[in-house]
Amino acid sequence: MSDKPVITGFGAVSCLGQNVSSMWQGLCEGRCGIVPITAFDPAGFPCKIAGQVADFNVTKFIPKTYRKYVKIMSRDIELAVGAAYEAFISSGLITKAIDPTKININPTRVGLNVGAGMISCDLVELAPSASASKTGNRFDIRKWGKEGLELVPPLWLLKYLPNMPSCHISIIHDIQGPGNSITCAEVSSHLAISEAALTITRGKCDIVLAGGTDVKVNPMCLIRQCLLKRATTEYADNPEKACRPFDSNAKGSVFGEAAGIVVLESPESARKRGTRIYAELAGTGQSSNLNSAYQCLEPDGKGITVAIQKALAEAGIGPQQLDLIIPHGLGIAADDLAEAKGIEAALGTAVKNIPVWPTKSMLSNNGAAAGGLDCIAACMAITDGVIPAAKNCDKKASGCNLNITMQPQKKNINYVLICGYTFGGQTAAVILKKIN
Repeated sequence: MSDKPVITGFGAVSCLGQNVSSMWQGLCEGRCGIVPITAFDPAGFPCKIAGQVADFNVTKFIPKTYRKYVKIMSRDIELAVGAAYEAFISSGLITKAIDPTKININPTRVGLNVGAGMISCDLVELAPSASASKTGNRFDIRKWGKEGLELVPPLWLLKYLPNMPSCHISIIHDIQGPGNSITCAEVSSHLAISEAALTITRGKCDIVLAGGTDVKVNPMCLIRQCLLKRATTEYADNPEKACRPFDSNAKGSVFGEAAGIVVLESPESARKRGTRIYAELAGTGQSSNLNSAYQCLEPDGKGITVAIQKALAEAGIGPQQLDLIIPHGLGIAADDLAEAKGIEAALGTAVKNIPVWPTKSMLSNNGAAAGGLDCIAACMAITDGVIPAAKNCDKKASGCNLNITMQPQKKNINYVLICGYTFGGQTAAVILKKIN
C-alpha cells in the first residue's frame, strides 16, 4: 500500500434513499429518483420535476440535547448531518454523538471539509419583510432598511451561511481538527476531497471527512435554472426519462438535493484500526474552463482535459489503465458534448474502450453534493466489481465518442476516474484506486 490517503467509509442522502446501500441498489437496478416536485408548488415553473429526498428527519442523526438547534438548520445542513452520521458509522469511528462512552477517535486529529452550494432561503421567511418594503408595486430599498429588515428573523442568516453544514457536524461530533467549506458549485465535493487528502499527507490530520451538500429543490434555485434554460421543460408526465446524459434526445438537466460524504484516512491510521479500505485516492486535478458565454462550457472542454491530465499524472497511470469513468453528464446537449470532447482529448484513443457510466439520469444534478455521491458510487463499483447500466442513453449524441455502458458489466475495477465541472468555469477530476 502506498502512503496516499484511503477511503474507509461514506454516507449518502439522495433521491434514491437515505443511505449508501439504498442509493447503490437503486443505481444497480437502474431506478430513477426524479419525481414531480412536492417540496413547493411548482405551478408557473417550466420544469416541475426534481430529485427529491423523501421523508427525511434530521433528528434521527443528532443527540436529543442538540435538537433545539434544528430550527437554525437549512435543508442543506440537515442532509449533510445525516450523511456525516452514516459516514462515521460505516468507517467504525465512534464520536461523542454516536456513543460518548466508547469514543475511539482523537478529535484534534480529525478534520472536516464540506462543500456547499448557493444555499437558497425559504421564501416564507422573507415574504413578510419583502411585503413591508414595497412602495406601490415596487421594492423600495430605503423602506427595506427602515421597516422590512425588522421583520427578518434574528437568526435567519445562520441557516444560510455556506460554512454552517461543516460547523454543525463539527459541534455535534466534537471534531476539532482543521476544517474548510468549499463553495465551488458542482465541483465542491471534488475539491473538498482533494484538499482533505492534502491535509492528511501534510500530517495535520489522521482522518478527514469530505464531500458536499446541496439543495436545488427550491423555487429560488429552480427559477434561475429555468431562466438560463438549463432545466428540461419536458417529461413532466414521465420524470424517469427526463435526464438524458449524452443522448441524442437530451433536452436539459434535472436538479435535485443530496449530501455525499466520504471518510479519508491515512493508511497508517486505517491499518492500526484494522478497518475496511474501499479505495485509495490515487490522484486529483483541477483547472478552469472559461467561456464568454458563461452559462455553458467551452465547446472543446479544455478545462476538463487539463484536470484529467493532472489527475492521471498524480496517480502515475496512463489512460489505458482506467477501468471506469463517471462523468458529470448533466443531460444538457451542448455541455455533454463539450465534456465528451474534453475527456476524449485527455484520454486519446483509449477512450473508446473505457466504460462510461453517467449517474445523474438517476440521481439528478445535486450541485455541490454531486462529486461526493459519484465518489461513493465509484467505491461501490470497485468493491462489488460491477458497472451498472447507463439510463436514458438510447442513442448517443452525434460527436460523442464515449463508451457509454448500455448493459450492466461484471468487471475487476482497479482505477475509476470521476469528472466534474461548473457553469462558473471550474473543472475537477478524481481518480480512485482499488487496494489489492
